[in-house]
Amino acid sequence: MKILLVGEYSRLHNSLKEGLEQLNHDVSIVAPFDGFKKYNVDILIKKKYQNGLKQKIKNALFYLFHFDLESYNVKKQIIEHRSKLSNYDVVQFINEASFGCTPRTEKVIFDLISSWNKDIFLLSCGTDYISVSYANENKFRYSILTPYKNGIDRNYVSAYGLKYLTPKFKALHAHIYKTIKGVIASDIDYHIPLKNHPKYLGLIPNPINTNLLEFHPTILKDKIIIFHGINAHNYYKKGNNIFEEALAIVNKDYSDRIKIVTVTSLPYDQYIKAYDEAHILLDQIYAYDQGYNALEAMAKGKVVFTGAEQEWLDYYNIEEDTIAINALPDAKAIAKKLIWLIENPEKISEISRNARQFIEKHHHYISSAEQYLNLWNKAI
Repeated sequence: MKILLVGEYSRLHNSLKEGLEQLNHDVSIVAPFDGFKKYNVDILIKKKYQNGLKQKIKNALFYLFHFDLESYNVKKQIIEHRSKLSNYDVVQFINEASFGCTPRTEKVIFDLISSWNKDIFLLSCGTDYISVSYANENKFRYSILTPYKNGIDRNYVSAYGLKYLTPKFKALHAHIYKTIKGVIASDIDYHIPLKNHPKYLGLIPNPINTNLLEFHPTILKDKIIIFHGINAHNYYKKGNNIFEEALAIVNKDYSDRIKIVTVTSLPYDQYIKAYDEAHILLDQIYAYDQGYNALEAMAKGKVVFTGAEQEWLDYYNIEEDTIAINALPDAKAIAKKLIWLIENPEKISEISRNARQFIEKHHHYISSAEQYLNLWNKAI
């Protein structure tokens, strides 16, 4: 089968591609780079107006004439690549706005790629109309919108995906859902809002290429190393402020037993290596399930503080604090869990082994690729 994967977030489509290729399928990825993360892309769509003078010119044109130069540039490249983007059996878009363009341009690009190929599918693995609407209606106990709604973060409003609630993006959502064969969720956070939707095909856990992520058994020689990776743009959205507060609490009484390593906005290749020596990794707070950073760290045998809510425990039929640590939006609660691990280091080794086994069982990139093929074929 010839498959086109449109867009890239956190290496999801790269891992899926690697699994599909192991099953002898022909796969290409078309996407711009995911921010500062330089994931592999077969057909690279270059963003030319992201900084410096060019960005200022783009912003001025948009302010004066409502003309988005970057969207025009992206659409132009898509048209130029028509021959490379045509005649696929299956096309999967990673998001309702896979290229970060205006809704009008996203619609044009979606229609072009759809018209050049056969069956079209959509992933729900990041903010989109349905997930943001569900969170905005306070249907979760807490969500990625919590820092925004609490008034903590007003600097990076774009990070919360509120644009998907605007009339133009809502219209784009409706248009896409009329065309696609179905939508697939990548984890519990997107599965819950999509339940009972007529186009929902089901949940396929994020694919992880375990061949690229070597597991090292936990060795505790001196201090327990706690790693905190910060994406400056998503600082509050990921709950980094709460993690820092929790670390300050723990460091007061346990500074002689821990080493805290903090990095900010590293490119993917550097980030994945930066926490190699760590025993514990602080990932994100406002989630029910694990995202890519957490899953890859778990595959390497780290004890990860991340989304591991009751809904996730129930879905996989597992016990609390055996695979990952649920990071609640409460610094004292997180500090308490960290202290529990520091005082019971044997638990770090136990959870480390369990985490790797969990990834191999539920997130292996080849079995994940098989699940995608099954859902695609059923829908076709």
